[in-house]
Formats: sequence, structure tokens, C-alpha cells
Amino acid sequence: MNPRRLTPCLVSALAALVLAGCSTGPRIVDGRVQSFATPGAVTTTATYRLERLPSQQGPAFDPIAALAEQALARAGLRRDDDQPQLLAQIGVQADTVPRADPWGYPYGPHSALGGLGPSPWAWGGGWHGRGWGVGGLWAMGAPTPLYRRAVSMVLRSARDQTVVYETSAVHEDVWVSDPGVYGVLFDAALQGFPAPPAGPRQVRLPLVLPAMPGMVAPSTSATPAAPNSLSAPAAPPTR
Repeated sequence: MNPRRLTPCLVSALAALVLAGCSTGPRIVDGRVQSFATPGAVTTTATYRLERLPSQQGPAFDPIAALAEQALARAGLRRDDDQPQLLAQIGVQADTVPRADPWGYPYGPHSALGGLGPSPWAWGGGWHGRGWGVGGLWAMGAPTPLYRRAVSMVLRSARDQTVVYETSAVHEDVWVSDPGVYGVLFDAALQGFPAPPAGPRQVRLPLVLPAMPGMVAPSTSATPAAPNSLSAPAAPPTR
């Protein structure tokens, strides 16, 4: 086989393999989570008000705020802007992590499965997203960077501003799907609320992407099989 024709074939085969893997089911978001709680200071039925920082004002941050509120509701908290028991503050970050060995993923030193070491960057209060979309395909000859997405959440007592709950979740992978991945990370960060396990932990949750405009979601009901046009030969009569 001509070596010049081998590379396009290899690229096509790898792309087909990636697409085949993507169609087998929902993606799994593997998040590194660490939470801190004041025992007995908060309950799952508490009310809250989301306090957005100056950098989070405006409609561009609305989808992120909505995802955080949905995660808080799933954790049992109820939004009440007039009489909150808790004040919630959130933060998200988006950046990339270069990889020296593209074939080492997902078991390399920067892997989401490679350990639970401390985060190498400080938390920011605002939303520093770098655009929404889906990434993950690679170019031959250049290692694909890891997309890093992170969320943080702090709950304070509305009575005296005391921090009663703090949690964060970090995800790194060769693909990204914004803003939906932030919602999964908020869910991961709130796993175990209001009494989370001590120490860092790994939380794996599925990411279900919304249907694109014009797409029809597949039905979950069973569809009768179409009759086979080739019938099997009849069994010979018994004598």
C-alpha cells in the first residue's frame, strides 16, 4: 500500500471510531469534587437566593445561573429571593491544559482519572468562558489539549454571612460541551449535600445534550419490527 494513502485512511478510521463511540450512549463527565460543610448548619429544605457577582451580570451568564439553580433544586434547596436562609455564590472557569503525550490519555498525568491532586489554579469569581460549542477531534501531528471546566459554589448564612458550605468540581477531557457540562459539574459538586464525604473524590455523571433545533428525539417505546421480505423455507411435512 502506498504510504501516502495510508495516512488519510488512518485518519478516516480513527474518526469513524470516535463517532461510533459517541453514538453508544450519553457521555460521562468525570469530575474531581471536594466539599466542606459546617455540620448541622444547613438542611436540604433550606431556601436560598443566588447572588451574582458584577462579572456575572447580563444575559450571557443566564444559562450558567439557570444550570446552577436546577442543580440546587435537585439537591433539595428552594429559591426564595425575598426570605432566603442561604446566599449562594457560584463561579465557573474554562481553559485548556496542554498534553505532552496524546496517547497517554486517559491514564496520563493530566488525566481526569489520573489522581485527585490539588487544583493548580486559584478560583475566580466570574465566568471566563471561551465560547460555547463541542470539541474533541484532533489534528495529526499536534497533541489535543485537555479542555478544563470547573465550577465552585459557596453557601452563606443569610443571617450572619457565615460560610456554611463550600464545594467545587473540576473536569478535564479531550472534548467539551458548553454550557451543558457546567450543569453536570454543579450536580457533581452537590453530591452528598448537606453532609458530603470528607476529602477529594471522583463523581461520574452522564451528560445528556439537548436536542438540536429540528431534531426529533428518539422514541422510547418499542417499534414493531418490519416483516422480513425473505421468508424461511417451509419445514418438510412429517410422515
